Amino acid sequence: MQAQDAVFAGSLPEFYDRMMVPLIFEPYAQDLARRAAQARPRTLLEIAAGTGVVTRALTATLPDTRIVATDLNEPMLAFAKTRQRDGARIEWKQADALALPFDDKSFDAVVCQFGAMFFPDKIQAYREARRVLKDGGLFLFNVWDRIAANDFADVVTQCLARLFPADPPCFLARTPHGYHDTKRIVAELAEAGFTNIVIEAVDATSKAGSPLDPAMAYCQGTPLRTEIVARDADGLDRATEAAAAALAERFGRGRISGRIRAFVLSARR
Repeated sequence: MQAQDAVFAGSLPEFYDRMMVPLIFEPYAQDLARRAAQARPRTLLEIAAGTGVVTRALTATLPDTRIVATDLNEPMLAFAKTRQRDGARIEWKQADALALPFDDKSFDAVVCQFGAMFFPDKIQAYREARRVLKDGGLFLFNVWDRIAANDFADVVTQCLARLFPADPPCFLARTPHGYHDTKRIVAELAEAGFTNIVIEAVDATSKAGSPLDPAMAYCQGTPLRTEIVARDADGLDRATEAAAAALAERFGRGRISGRIRAFVLSARR
């Protein structure tokens, strides 16, 4: 992962929440919240909360649980607060997953949606999650499968590779879809001290009102935007239009849908 891959600042939080959340994140947020609710935690820590899609799902399914929502990016966390109706129930805290500012054995559950791919030292992050869990506590998180199993992201990446053949923007393949080796993930969790590790593939469908919607979501609502502008300062609209045309060629020009696939992992302290 490159340093800029974890930067979500400026207008990205609002754009990300408006475009990316309904496109790919909402179904997996509901899935994680349902799984967390089955454990009936009294205290729960969310890592890499982003703009709060999982936080909102957790507060709906766990009305009596104390929730602490954290993220490394203060702009994302600040935006999440504005989207949380019952924000008084949530403790919001900027925090690094590699050095969590909490005491040992503080939480019954730790939840993280699509954040592990961004951890520069994944084993250290897992050790920190385990440290703050109570004995028998649940660590629940998900990661994307390879980019070829996620249609819209794959088409956009291939399109941009044609647009910038000398230096293709590879953010999507490199980071969000770059941590899909399940054997490696299980081994790293075990090295961090976790047991009872279970992994499950979860398929869903990404739906959009038009090909332009996912093109804008990926090209302008993620750090892919930074990569495009670095290659062509005035080329963001051109890249977005090219991505929309590629999506239309593959999926049609009206409402479109494509495969999305992730792995959900659970482990115990």
